[in-house]
Amino acid sequence: MSRIGRKAIAVPEGVELKIEGNTVTVKGPKGTLSQSFSPAMKLTLENGELTVSRPGDDKEYRSLHGLTRTLIGNMVTGVTQGFTKELEIQGVGYRAAKQGKELVLNLGYSHQVIVADTEDVSTEVPAPNKITVLGIDKQKVGQFAADIRAKRPPEPYKGKGIRYAGEFVAHKEGKAGKGAKE
Repeated sequence: MSRIGRKAIAVPEGVELKIEGNTVTVKGPKGTLSQSFSPAMKLTLENGELTVSRPGDDKEYRSLHGLTRTLIGNMVTGVTQGFTKELEIQGVGYRAAKQGKELVLNLGYSHQVIVADTEDVSTEVPAPNKITVLGIDKQKVGQFAADIRAKRPPEPYKGKGIRYAGEFVAHKEGKAGKGAKE
């Protein structure tokens, strides 16, 4: 039995969870999320707890069991607390600013890079070198943060660029000096 899959998901106060066939809809204070899952997984809602069970021990069912439970758990967390991803900008002259619903990035190019917020994901700039991505859907928050990071990924020689908060970037040494060849 999957250690993750067999854990029950507690549905907190103020969260409405509906199961219609293989579609789960979660409505909470921050918004509504809906997703379809494999019809093989059996979803049961009892006493404010949702449990996911599988029909057998086939490899496909075992992998879907933990995945289904985790995705539904992320939906419940998203509509109650939301998700955030933090990015850091490093480099001389590299900075971010917020103008309305647009994120304006100066990343050493000859032009500014502008990234508009979507209806699902928003950004905040608490400091010129920090960006916070916010939303209720974990996958969309992570993808939006990855898209921003891809505008100028950290380079290995000086470490300049956009990186996730706490991300380690391995540095390379660079060229050997003169006289190395004889």
